[in-house]
Amino acid sequence: MTDDPHRGSEEVWFGPALEAAKSAVVLIHGRGDSSRGILALAPELQAPRTAFLAPQAVSFSWYPTSFLSEIELNEPWLSSALARVEAAVTAIGRVIPEEKIVLMGFSQGACLALEFAARNTRRYGGVIAFSGGLVGPEGTPRDYPGSLDGTPVFLGCSDIDPHIPVGRVHESAKVMSGLGGQVEERIYSHMGHTINEDEITWAGELLSSISPEEP
Repeated sequence: MTDDPHRGSEEVWFGPALEAAKSAVVLIHGRGDSSRGILALAPELQAPRTAFLAPQAVSFSWYPTSFLSEIELNEPWLSSALARVEAAVTAIGRVIPEEKIVLMGFSQGACLALEFAARNTRRYGGVIAFSGGLVGPEGTPRDYPGSLDGTPVFLGCSDIDPHIPVGRVHESAKVMSGLGGQVEERIYSHMGHTINEDEITWAGELLSSISPEEP
């Protein structure tokens, strides 16, 4: 087994070329999904000036066990997944300013988006977590250094999600706020493990705000 299983994995693009885009999204799929699968979300966001890059997890999973497991049980896949996100951010950042790059993910992808932003604090265009939370078991230290410097952060989840305890969503929102994120947390009553229209609307409005139409 390689120490960096996701390195150089496939990536799929949607939308305008980076050189023509006003903003960009690193769109991270969940367990069992794919880069092409999660890109089905992109058109729904109605963000024609935004470029989307979706990296692909090897074997369709970023890490093997629950995000609530001991971190060591998810290594080296977790570190490799975070490095894959970093590679995507770095590639986009050569063309698009970091404050116009959004980290967005669902489920496993949402957990990665939050964990990457917490470990790599800076001003992003946004961090959007659909049904996810920070990684690690209860009691994991959350003393991440640096500041998100006002980055908009969205956490949306069901109150009965079978994979994401609502308490972890609350904890993650508190941590991201403490890091200087402008946090919007929305808990939906009796929703499944999915993304709803309200979340899509919020995300689309954020993308429109950071990539406005030319006058």
